[in-house]
Amino acid sequence: MLTFVGLGLYDEEDISLKGVRAIKDADMVFAEFYTSKMMGTTIKRMESLYQKKVTVLSRNEIEIDPTWLHHAINEEVVLLTGGDPMVSTTHVDLRLRASDLGIKTAIIHGSSIASAIAGLTGLQNYRFGKSATIPFPYHSRSKTIISETPYNVILQNRDSDLHTLLFLDIDPAQGFMTIPHAARLLMQVDESNALEAALGVGIARAGSPDVMVHCDRLISLATSDFGAPMHVLIIPATLHRMEAEALVRFAGAPDDVLD
Repeated sequence: MLTFVGLGLYDEEDISLKGVRAIKDADMVFAEFYTSKMMGTTIKRMESLYQKKVTVLSRNEIEIDPTWLHHAINEEVVLLTGGDPMVSTTHVDLRLRASDLGIKTAIIHGSSIASAIAGLTGLQNYRFGKSATIPFPYHSRSKTIISETPYNVILQNRDSDLHTLLFLDIDPAQGFMTIPHAARLLMQVDESNALEAALGVGIARAGSPDVMVHCDRLISLATSDFGAPMHVLIIPATLHRMEAEALVRFAGAPDDVLD
C-alpha cells in the first residue's frame, strides 16, 4: 500500500497525528521536496521526530522512473510531501501509476498554502480563480523570454472578478523566486498597463513564527523586502468591504483600498 502524507506548510511539527502514525507503521518512508520545500526543517530533524529513516527522491524518481513504487506492492510505503499531497498534479499522476500496478493508496492531508492564503489575508476563499506559476525567464539565443501565462491568467480571473494566486518558481540553479522579482516580471509584460494600479498581496514563510503578509500596489512590492523564502503572490480582484478591512489591518494595505 502507498500512503501519501502531507507535511504541511513549514516544519516537521506541521504534520497530523494520523500522518505520524502512518510513518511509524510504514516499512519504507520516501519524500520529495521539489514541488514544495519545507523551509523550517531538515531530514535529520524529521527522522528524529518520526523515528524512521526518510529517503529523499529526485524529480526523475518521481516523474520519470518511479521504480520505488514496486515496494508498495507487498509493503507499507509512505511518501511525504510538503503541503497537501493532491494539490500537485505530480502526485495525482503517481497515484494513477500505483493503481496501474494494483497498489492500494491512501491520503493523509496536510495544511496547504492554497487554503492558508484565505486565513492570512482575509480574502474570501471562494473568490479565487485559476492559479498560475511565475517561472524564471529563460534565454533563447540572444533573447530573454518572460512567460506571459501568469499575466493572462490574472486578466482572465479579473474578467470574472476573481482573485489570482501566483506560485513562484523554484529552480536548482536560480533558487527561490521572490515577490519583488515576480512583481517586476508581471510589470515587464504589462504592455497595456492593465496592472498599473493593481494591488498585490505578498506572503512569505507561511506557517512559520515569522510569517510576513504585506499588501501594496504592485509597483511598490517590486522594491519591498520580504526576507527568506518561500514566497507567494496574490493579485486581488475588487474587494468586498470585509476583505479590504482585513488587508488594511492584517497586511498593512494602503487606506485607500477602503474607498
